[in-house]
Amino acid sequence: MGRKDLKGSPGAPKDGKGPISVEAYGKAGYDRPSAVPQPAFQRPGVMRGPGFGGGPGRRFSSELSKARDTKGTISRLWTYLRRHRLLLWPVFLLALLSSAATLVGPYLIGSAVDAMAGGKGSVDFARIARIGAALTAIYLTGAGASWLTTYFMTEVSQRTVRNLRKDLFAKVQALPVSYFDKRPHGELMSRLANDVDNVDGALSQGVTQAFTSVLSLAGSFIMMLWLSPMLTLLSLAAIPLSVAFTAAISKRTRGYFSKQAKDLGELNGFIEETISGQKVVKAFGREKALEDEFGAISGKLRRSGLMAQIYSGMVPRVMIMVNNLSYALVSVAGGILVLKGQVTVGLIASFLNYSRQFARPINEIANQYNQLQSAIAGAERVFEVLDEKDERAEGEPGYRPDRIRGDVRFDSVGFSYEKGVPVLTDVDIEAGEGMTVALVGPTGAGKTTVVNLLMRFYDADEGGIEVDGRDIKTLDRDALRGSIGIVLQDTYLFSETVRENIRYGRLSATDAEVEAAARTANADTFIRRLPEGYATVLGEDGGNLSQGQRQLIAIARAILADPSILILDEATSSVDTRTEMHIQKALLDLMRGRTSFVIAHRLSTIKGADMILVIKEGRIVERGTHAQLMKAQGFYYGLYASQFRRHEALTAGV
Repeated sequence: MGRKDLKGSPGAPKDGKGPISVEAYGKAGYDRPSAVPQPAFQRPGVMRGPGFGGGPGRRFSSELSKARDTKGTISRLWTYLRRHRLLLWPVFLLALLSSAATLVGPYLIGSAVDAMAGGKGSVDFARIARIGAALTAIYLTGAGASWLTTYFMTEVSQRTVRNLRKDLFAKVQALPVSYFDKRPHGELMSRLANDVDNVDGALSQGVTQAFTSVLSLAGSFIMMLWLSPMLTLLSLAAIPLSVAFTAAISKRTRGYFSKQAKDLGELNGFIEETISGQKVVKAFGREKALEDEFGAISGKLRRSGLMAQIYSGMVPRVMIMVNNLSYALVSVAGGILVLKGQVTVGLIASFLNYSRQFARPINEIANQYNQLQSAIAGAERVFEVLDEKDERAEGEPGYRPDRIRGDVRFDSVGFSYEKGVPVLTDVDIEAGEGMTVALVGPTGAGKTTVVNLLMRFYDADEGGIEVDGRDIKTLDRDALRGSIGIVLQDTYLFSETVRENIRYGRLSATDAEVEAAARTANADTFIRRLPEGYATVLGEDGGNLSQGQRQLIAIARAILADPSILILDEATSSVDTRTEMHIQKALLDLMRGRTSFVIAHRLSTIKGADMILVIKEGRIVERGTHAQLMKAQGFYYGLYASQFRRHEALTAGV
């Protein structure tokens, strides 16, 4: 269980945005249902969700990631590789042995040709036999060294990618909530999976490829120069053309591969979003519209992928053509030299083999070009995330009190998600230890933002927030969040046993403590009726339980966590009356002795609150008890009367 974290309600009201239509559903980055584990910067425990919505999200960033610093990216990858120096040394030594074997072979083949050059009756069979035995031993040694090189390099690659993925995932846990509010989950998943896999593919082959290519190029060039300087110069004549062509193409391909990775991330985000929100999609008949949008995004990926493959695919084909022309020129020139008696047939045979070996590394690099460019683009996208600022600034105060009592004070707090668009203005709240404070108001008034600021998912632009008389900016974030429990309308449960889902509130809890929390939450009875009781494994997001049962498990988890401050987002608005009674009783037991903030949607549920704060357009316009506010006949009175009239109409069958 500890490997995952809980996320917020995808259906929570989102401040400053107003009601969200189905057309907008999933397009706003903050209201996206998701199966992606959210950042683990909270204390494992109560149902929590970074941001609980409220952010200024958008589905996809229009920003195009380009490969801006290829050398810098390769240099940073090397910092991961060099952690495994002890394994890299055998890789390089074995690659050296393999390359040496391939360099000796052509020379011996030339010697064997010369041993037969005399024609019938003058063939040196003994010499040919010795050369054959030597070639067999050399090629077997080379093959073994090559296999071991691949084995060790694969081990290095897997360890390197494991560390890279581990660092990336740890970075995700350290990022601020605002980062996730602005980005689709699927796009981040693409960086964790696809981009890292691209790096893996390049490392497992690219490093040894580069090293053996350098050795083969250098060794083949030396042997060619030793055999015939004139033929060497002739075979090198085509190299400037190849280099110029490759350089011209590489400028374009890096950009297209970066665009391809970006478009793939966008497509992954769309797919993840659509699958998670299938109930909403089907309920509003949006299948055709989503198919059209999928086609548009897929078309973008097809175009960027097509351009990347077209340009990169030109490189190996042109290289092969140039090398074949060079090979043909050397063959013709070598034949002329043999006819003039200036060189032997064996020397030409050796030279042509070395010429092939000289061209082979260049061809191999050209054939790996797609993978290398894709890996560089992927690595750069990974490093972009690693370079983001952490939620916790270096040197940030981290006072950890022995216990947080729950005195909360907002002093003239102002906040905006986007500059110039205030969401909260001059908010003052006094909540003493054990008080119940209800936040009411129309959608988008700023209720959820109050919670976001208290949890320090965002920091206030103006004013200050204190807990137990201390500015929350001076408190350790984990200590603050660990003292706050949240029960939302939409409860997230893991594909684990019921017992482990409750134990998530406090991982050190015993089975007896888990079951005691379930009894307090009125969940024990239905749990014991499940096929395996507390050992029943739940489906994804608790799919084999009812909405009410999931909420009771979330309340049990909150009871087990024993927080000082509670945040309740009306947990009974979507269940039947009988279940609502069970949940209300469990919530009352949970709230007893704790400072509680209730985001109220049904005003009938908060009559007993010690203080009701009426928020409208980011300001507290009324405050008092239910009786006081009803007597004043202000905004709250109008909201309550409106809900009461709707309830009367529904019960009358209208």
